[in-house]
Amino acid sequence: YSLNDAVALVADLARQPGVVAIGETGLDYFRTAQAGKRAQEESFRMHIELAKELDLPLQIHDREAHADCIAILRECGAPERTVFHCFSGSADQARQLLDSGYYVSFTGVVTFKNAHTAREAAQAVPVDRLMIETDCPYMSPEPVRSQKPNEPALMLHTARFLAELKGLSVDQLARQSTQAAVRFFGLPPACGL
Repeated sequence: YSLNDAVALVADLARQPGVVAIGETGLDYFRTAQAGKRAQEESFRMHIELAKELDLPLQIHDREAHADCIAILRECGAPERTVFHCFSGSADQARQLLDSGYYVSFTGVVTFKNAHTAREAAQAVPVDRLMIETDCPYMSPEPVRSQKPNEPALMLHTARFLAELKGLSVDQLARQSTQAAVRFFGLPPACGL
């Protein structure tokens, strides 16, 4: 398949009932040669255009490529409903995303003892723009970090941690972050708590 063939296939699939977003797409420069970066950037641009064409949210994967992700999103005029999944950036980077109208999603990484940067970022994100995810099968949260594989049931540990970090009850955090996800993905209101 060529890149255009792959994007055409994604476009056909994205038009199917039940599809709620384009993604995860974006840039991952971890262990990537320069030629691979160019191909990722081209594909990323195509996915952004597809999300806009279909009026679907965009779910971003950004690993060691934050400045380029932001530059491409600005260049292409990304949809306002854009979320950076498995966010691992700084509080300043999170604020930059929020200033662009984007959402930020956190995994069990925020619970890790050495995840000071992730915790500072989570504190910077208001709950109405925050989502919680597992990023299964990896990154099980503390205190079950050694459990492999990760699973959705373990997300409760991440929610508890984030609730305490933000001075909220788990119910408040769950309700507000679920409402954010319902709004973001355009789900029926009955999906919210």
